[in-house]
Amino acid sequence: MSMHGKTDSEVTSLAASSPNRAVYYVQSPSRDSHDGEKTTNSFRSTPILSPMGSPGRHSRDSSSTRYSGSLKPGSHKSGNGSRRNHHRRKAEKEFDAIEEEGLLDEEGGRRGLSRRCYVVAFAVGFLVLFSFFALILWGASRNQKPVVTMKSILFDNFMIHAGSDSAGVGTEMVTMNSTVKLTFRNRGTFFGIHVSPTPLDLFFSELPLATGTINSFYQSRRSQRTIMVILIGNHIPLYGGGSDLSSRGGRPAAPVTLALKFTVRARAYVLGRLVKPKFHRRVHCSVVLDQNKMNVVIPLKNSCTID
Repeated sequence: MSMHGKTDSEVTSLAASSPNRAVYYVQSPSRDSHDGEKTTNSFRSTPILSPMGSPGRHSRDSSSTRYSGSLKPGSHKSGNGSRRNHHRRKAEKEFDAIEEEGLLDEEGGRRGLSRRCYVVAFAVGFLVLFSFFALILWGASRNQKPVVTMKSILFDNFMIHAGSDSAGVGTEMVTMNSTVKLTFRNRGTFFGIHVSPTPLDLFFSELPLATGTINSFYQSRRSQRTIMVILIGNHIPLYGGGSDLSSRGGRPAAPVTLALKFTVRARAYVLGRLVKPKFHRRVHCSVVLDQNKMNVVIPLKNSCTID
């Protein structure tokens, strides 16, 4: 009996000094037993587990551990489920982030593609419009061809004499010179014209008797100039082709029809060197050489065809 009282006093003093011990004991049903002796032994063993005099903290740790261990079996499943849910939410977030990045990349690619399409469309449209504008200018310039007007011709000298060619073959020869007058007019309203050097030839039948050259020049828009060209033939062999040229005092006894032929080649620069229309004007004139009209101006107004 005394020993049982002593045990109760110890229990009482122990409960008063460390009230957490009671909490530890109550919340550990798995460790408790309905047997009184086991209960007493558990109280007796408690100070031994805490020799340093700090049973409270150890009791809290033990109580939390034992309390967690004394939960229902379903608690482990709920913990695993929460972990699974956590991993699932994390995976969903990562998937959403990847999908969002993909959408951003796709949108960025579309934006870059659309910008390139805009640039290409602008370049193509500009080229089409520029080509259309250049075509309009080219067509307009083609309708403004330069005008060549033949004015007159004057025979200064015409002589038929005997001679020999470079090979020493004897034949009749012609020496002559004449002056041709013409005008060149640029009708272009928005472009100037560059005229290339142009040779002029005077023929008897198909035999060339004299030649001259129009030097190159530039004709500004809506302007004209008068051109004087000297045609010279010096010791031109006839080789029997001039049998119709019966001479009297070195001149033809009868009027002789000659042909004046040349082609004027010109080019206009409308848009720098991008639009360069070309113009060719072919001139053919029939000229009558009369010994009675030497050094006389012969009009060519109605004697020439120009195309």
